[in-house]
Amino acid sequence: MEKLTIEIHMDYCQQDELSAEEAQLVQAAAKATSNAYAKYSGFRVGAALRLNDGRIVIGANQENAAYPSGLCAERTAIFGAQANYPEQPIKCLAIAAADNNGLRAKPVSPCGACRQVILEIEDRYQHPIEILLCGTDGVYRLKSVRDLLPLSFVEADMR
Repeated sequence: MEKLTIEIHMDYCQQDELSAEEAQLVQAAAKATSNAYAKYSGFRVGAALRLNDGRIVIGANQENAAYPSGLCAERTAIFGAQANYPEQPIKCLAIAAADNNGLRAKPVSPCGACRQVILEIEDRYQHPIEILLCGTDGVYRLKSVRDLLPLSFVEADMR
C-alpha cells in the first residue's frame, strides 16, 4: 500500500492585507448576511462574487421549515449570477457568516454541495475562482475551490 498526501494552499491574512477589490467583496459578503432568512438556525451567511466584468452579485442563505428546501448563500449568489449573466465567469467569491453576536470571528467554509457547485462553475468556464473565507479575525484566501475539494468530481470523470 502506498500512502498519499494531499496538500491545500491558502493564505491567511488580515483585512488590511487584502487588495481593494478583495476588501470590497469581503464588505459586500458581510453586508449580505443581513439579507439572510435564518429564522430556524440564527446562522446568517452572506456571499458576494465578482464577475469577470467587475460586476458584484450577492447572495444570502434562505431557510425553510420544510428542510432542505432552503438554499445556501453561495448558491443563491452563483445561481443568480448564472441566470442573469451566463456569459460571465466568476472571478472571486467571498463568504461571511454572522450569528446573534454579529459577524463571526473565525471564517466559515462552504458546505459540500456549495463546493461542488463552485467546482462545476470553474470547470464550465475553465477558470479558477478565488475564494475568500471571511472572519473578523482574518481571511483565508484560496486560489481555487479545488483546494477545498481536492478529490473532485467533474464531467470529465464521467467519461
